Amino acid sequence: MASTRSDRATHPVLVASNRGPVSYTQDESGELTAKRGGGGLVSGLSAIGPDAGALWVCSALGDGDREAVRRGIGEEGVRMLDIDAETHSAAYNGIANSALWFVHHMLYQTPLEPVFDKEFRRRWAAYETYNRAFAEALAEEAADGAAVLVQDYHLSLVPRMLRELRPDLRIGHFSHTPWAPVDYFRLLPDDIAAQVLDGILGADRAAFLTQRWADAFTACCETVLGAGAASGTRVGVHGLGADADFLRERAHRPDVDERMASLREQIGTAPDGTPRRTIVRVDRTELSKNIVRGLLAYRQLLEDRPEWRERVVHVAFAYPSRQDLTVYRDYTAEVQRVAEEINARYGTAGWTPVVLHVEDDFARSLAAYRLADVALVNPIRDGMNLVAKEVPVVADDGCVLVLSREAGAYEELGEDAVVVNPYDVVGTADALHQALTVPAGERAERTKRLVSAATALPPTQWFLDQLHALRA
Repeated sequence: MASTRSDRATHPVLVASNRGPVSYTQDESGELTAKRGGGGLVSGLSAIGPDAGALWVCSALGDGDREAVRRGIGEEGVRMLDIDAETHSAAYNGIANSALWFVHHMLYQTPLEPVFDKEFRRRWAAYETYNRAFAEALAEEAADGAAVLVQDYHLSLVPRMLRELRPDLRIGHFSHTPWAPVDYFRLLPDDIAAQVLDGILGADRAAFLTQRWADAFTACCETVLGAGAASGTRVGVHGLGADADFLRERAHRPDVDERMASLREQIGTAPDGTPRRTIVRVDRTELSKNIVRGLLAYRQLLEDRPEWRERVVHVAFAYPSRQDLTVYRDYTAEVQRVAEEINARYGTAGWTPVVLHVEDDFARSLAAYRLADVALVNPIRDGMNLVAKEVPVVADDGCVLVLSREAGAYEELGEDAVVVNPYDVVGTADALHQALTVPAGERAERTKRLVSAATALPPTQWFLDQLHALRA
């Protein structure tokens, strides 16, 4: 296929992701306001400097974004694609978040789902269209021999499509999710499973957060596509770490101090006047985060260990996610129901066992990090889980990490955490008791080692390592 490179294609480094570094909102008067985002990619891309000629290709996600594109408003170094809203919804909600995410996180209730019917095929066609729009934009913008870093399961078909348009490019794909084991991945229709794998194999290099996910990808390629199918694509691992400098500076600003004072008031003191212990979790209400079982484990702790009643508080922040999908709305409601049930059953006039917040507030999350005695991170399955890495960095007095063995972070942090099977509520309750009773000296030593591992590959180095490996 002929190259689609244009005369203006001067970018030597390109990043492609569904969500970009900026979003726009439109008020009643029609004025647009830009909001900058954060995260590892934003931090990482900044490492190469403003003069590197990098370009971030992303999708318009809402009406404000689409209006900005139509008006020609944008930020230097960002190209936002105005993909038809219906096509984007079918690709993003219908395929990426309702099929690929569910497969990689093993979330299906298999007696009833998935059902890959004609509607699924219609959505898959939209997913192909959505990926093709990215591939064509990248092909237009990339300089000769440019490095292109394609991000995540939303864009699994882009590498192959882009390779056909621009064989001169160095193409990388990074998966931020787990990768499903072979038997679960093959829930997908055979042709779709093959297309997803072949799409990523269009890259020179496919990278993952842990060796476990990389090995699962290779196993899927060999089983679905045949032995040696992945031999033309290098596979790498880059375990994204916490940005310690940013977190520590941000966690000591006045707005965080204000949130800490408010949380301390909500937590209160035990009847004997000593400070109550805190079990902290901060998550989106994502099905894979396992918030409900975490609450049930806390309830089991209070039931089995009555000595903790009025002496511990579970500070649980569950920020709504993907509320346009019914199953996520139902899950958020269940989180709130279980928290209310625990408070009704065990609470007293001076003690609220669960302090639950569902409104996103980053400063309040950092305040909870600082107050944490125990951090509960018990996902069913998680590509990495940065919360597990961030809390030990910020906790004022150190913390004990209760960590699911199914989190990617387990590979790096498991030796110094209290490890749990995420489905075992009784076992998790026992782990919480163990974590609460760790002596101060041991807690400090555990925290020190956790922080060292958690910050080994900060976002800037994580990004640069991928770029250097792709160019090697």
